[in-house]
Amino acid sequence: MKKWFKTGDPWVWLIASAVSLCLIAVVGLVLLIASRGLSYFWPSDLYEFQVKNNQQQIHTVIGEIYDTKVVPAIQLHEAGYEIPKNLHEVKQLLVKTGNREFVDLDFRWLLQPQIKSQKKASELMVLTRITNGNFYGYPLFLEIKGNKTTFESLDDLNALIDRAVQLNNKALALQKGEISSINYQIENIRLKQRSMEIAKTLTAENILDFKKQSDALRKAVGVFETQLFDFNRQADRDHLFVKDMRGEVVQLSIANLLKAQQPNKMNVLQKTMSWFHGIYEFVTTDPREANTEGGVFPAIFGTIFMVLLMAVIVTPLGVIAAIYLHEYAPKNSITKMIRISVINLSGVPSIVYGVFGLGFFVYILGGSIDSLFYPEVAPGAMFGSPGVFWSALTLAILTLPVVIVSTEEGLSRIPMSLRQGSLALGATKFETLWRIVIPMASPAIMTGLILAVARAAGEVAPLMLVGVVKLAPSLPIDMNFPYVHLERKFMHLGFHIFDVGFQSPNVEAARPLVYATSFLLITVIIGLNLAAIHVRNKLRRKFKDIEL
Repeated sequence: MKKWFKTGDPWVWLIASAVSLCLIAVVGLVLLIASRGLSYFWPSDLYEFQVKNNQQQIHTVIGEIYDTKVVPAIQLHEAGYEIPKNLHEVKQLLVKTGNREFVDLDFRWLLQPQIKSQKKASELMVLTRITNGNFYGYPLFLEIKGNKTTFESLDDLNALIDRAVQLNNKALALQKGEISSINYQIENIRLKQRSMEIAKTLTAENILDFKKQSDALRKAVGVFETQLFDFNRQADRDHLFVKDMRGEVVQLSIANLLKAQQPNKMNVLQKTMSWFHGIYEFVTTDPREANTEGGVFPAIFGTIFMVLLMAVIVTPLGVIAAIYLHEYAPKNSITKMIRISVINLSGVPSIVYGVFGLGFFVYILGGSIDSLFYPEVAPGAMFGSPGVFWSALTLAILTLPVVIVSTEEGLSRIPMSLRQGSLALGATKFETLWRIVIPMASPAIMTGLILAVARAAGEVAPLMLVGVVKLAPSLPIDMNFPYVHLERKFMHLGFHIFDVGFQSPNVEAARPLVYATSFLLITVIIGLNLAAIHVRNKLRRKFKDIEL
């Protein structure tokens, strides 16, 4: 045994086991998040329950089973439930009942002993709505152009829904496109007039000219608004009548519907197609209902845009700082202290960077920019309020130590003989750095960038102070000049998880979205890292011969 320990093999096995456990834990965590999140998009079967309450009254509950758990019977006795005394444990079903404008609870727990009957009727339908969440019930009638007809086919209903969705999309495109663009131009005219007023160069002719331009634009907005109202009126033409679990017949506007399904009639292939379509909609659409419904496209766009902007800022800063420290700075105690300070900066809590970013970048720097270049926006603010640029700059400062340390390590691995050879051939020190040293150290620079991207994409605390919001009506990039609006606030996947998980008024509805968004955030981080790793590997192959 002593000989075996002396060989060092036990330590190799110990390290290999630790690495294996870490990998298993990471893969297991990702699989858990993926299974919980992706199962949200699978169409669940619908049930009709006959339930007896404590007053011995029978009532109907319609919905989909969301979760189950087993609780001790004594706990329910103490809570006032009438449970048979021979039971020690009771199964509970969490049922999503929807119809939130007609019932108090969107979700409710049902005790198994109180369920007198349970059936899976094929006619039961789930309707995904733009507002008020899902609606469950039995379809009865369709009202098309004012004429009522008996509901016969789901295809007929989906054709009407598709028509309404297309009209709603046209109306939304008008709002986000032409109307938004014209309003942006009107605001620019107002700011230009205010700017000339501050500079005391505003004349009566200028005022008349600005008024003519504004009036012409408002007239154009009126034309588009007429089209918008017409789209809304056409979309609101048809209605669906549904019998809900109260036994009441409810009239639903088809303009408020996004999808209609009868999951109990669907086979596995149809459910699989619906599952893929649900994931596609989640990734490509805007959020609804205080982020508890709909998609996360603005959050995906904001996360990727902010991380790329951060990478553009931190890479030159970190590389230049590392080159100076390694190649030009004298080897004395001051350089050592600077290097130690840079390393210690990586241990500062991220919220401290957020406070620094809010105080220095937003209030001092941004406020100064507004005072010097945009006085016409007062009392509002352009760069003097949190935005995507300040968020990227704050995270660039946060991840700067990672890039500096990684780049310095890469520079230290370049053989001194290459530097001396280049200098001996007549190249200057800068030419040696630019053509020999930095290209060979580029894989190490990319490694630092990969670590920086991974950390920046997952940070939330500092962003809450310097730019991220619950819901951003406009993306940082649009078709309005100058096309890239760095002063705008933005949405972020990490903050979306926090908001949905801890700020949502409907916790049960939001829980699967937390898993789905978490899995999406992990996927985005992995995607960004894979892209950086691909670039790093290409650089390594390019300079492999020189390293040998």
